[in-house]
Amino acid sequence: MKKQFVYLAVAGSVLSGMTSFAAPIPDDCKTGGFAIGCQAWTFNHFTVMEAIDKTAAAGGKVIEFYPGQKYSAEQPNLKFDHNATPEMIAAVQARLKKDGIRAVNYGVVGIPNNEAGARKIFEFAKQLGLYGITTESVESIDVIEKLVKEYDIRVGFHDHPKRPQDPAYKMWDPNYILSVVKDRDARIGSCADTGHWVRSGLNPVDCLTILQGRIISSHLKDLNEKSPKAHDVPYGTGVSDVPAILAELKRQNFVGNVSVEYEYKMEDNLAEVTKCIDFVRSNGAKN
Repeated sequence: MKKQFVYLAVAGSVLSGMTSFAAPIPDDCKTGGFAIGCQAWTFNHFTVMEAIDKTAAAGGKVIEFYPGQKYSAEQPNLKFDHNATPEMIAAVQARLKKDGIRAVNYGVVGIPNNEAGARKIFEFAKQLGLYGITTESVESIDVIEKLVKEYDIRVGFHDHPKRPQDPAYKMWDPNYILSVVKDRDARIGSCADTGHWVRSGLNPVDCLTILQGRIISSHLKDLNEKSPKAHDVPYGTGVSDVPAILAELKRQNFVGNVSVEYEYKMEDNLAEVTKCIDFVRSNGAKN
């Protein structure tokens, strides 16, 4: 088993120098003009197999995995991430195919500031045919840029909310993310978490405009109020102007994935997630 995995990794490394492996998200994965689906974290009370099933049930066509989700109900002690065996990856790919879901992104994952550790994540993304990887590992930007060029896989820097007790945390500020990526390869940019921008007291449309041309992907949220303690609500029912966000993404000719990351009532939120995807289906094409 172990020898087989090492062989695949080495073979992939050799091939990656000759071939681009990034997978553009095809039009048949789009709903309302956007490749919208779920961040598997939305279903973190469940296994990765169940998250795929629930994404399909909600009407999504793409999924963004995160590191460490339980693998399956039959093998709950196994975790699905970039350390997964070839057999685990093959089984996940089979479930994706069965449900008509395309894996497009992976994160938020820490990318080590060394090529061997970072390459393991890019190899995993290549095996799954991912469009992008999501991280906050700014310290690894040089390694990231090298592997982005080699693999032709995009990387988006994610924003969590502002931390008043931790002024060293700057990812919440789109101007900071722009300063990190603006002189780097064009495939490096922002994973725009619109809900965390609201929690930080920012206007998501303004943030998207600051990062114009650098939006790799989005964790799209609508919140019940403008406060650090706000929780997710179905799109169109909260304080975020979701139609304006979609319009700005469309104006920028955004081609990445939009993930519903619904972090409320997580033991039973399928109905709310479905409403979010239905909202994009109804409103996305209007912009």
